Amino acid sequence: MVVENANIDDVNLLTELRLEYLKEDHGKLSESDIEIIRRDLPNYFKKNLNQNIFCYLIREKEEIAACAFLLVVEKPMSPAFITGRTGTVLNVYTKPQYRHKGYARGIMNKILSDAVEKNLSVVELKSTENGYRLYQSVGFVDEVSKYHSMKWYNQ
Repeated sequence: MVVENANIDDVNLLTELRLEYLKEDHGKLSESDIEIIRRDLPNYFKKNLNQNIFCYLIREKEEIAACAFLLVVEKPMSPAFITGRTGTVLNVYTKPQYRHKGYARGIMNKILSDAVEKNLSVVELKSTENGYRLYQSVGFVDEVSKYHSMKWYNQ
């Protein structure tokens, strides 16, 4: 199993993999959401790929079988992230026909190895029930915080 870093030639495939992931994770997407993602996500990747978004791939039979993204952000330092550099894992996705072959584990191990090289203080993710045991097995722990996780949505 070879885990590769995506390059600019993979932008359209990354966009389609993101859509596959979102459809599976969120259920049916609206046609307007799909249109916006297909139109704008390639430009995001072209601008940010291998700068602050790193995309990891495993190819099988000349197609991408599995992928995951690592978003790297630099924040003002704190004891919780002393280097100021943090990572967020997004879009861990294996196509259904390639599941249960260890691809997600291979990608996660590569991401964490790269996190050390990139001097990230912390790497975080949100896990589904399906991925929970995998993430625990590679070293992720549940976060307990005195803070409430909150969001604001621009509507």
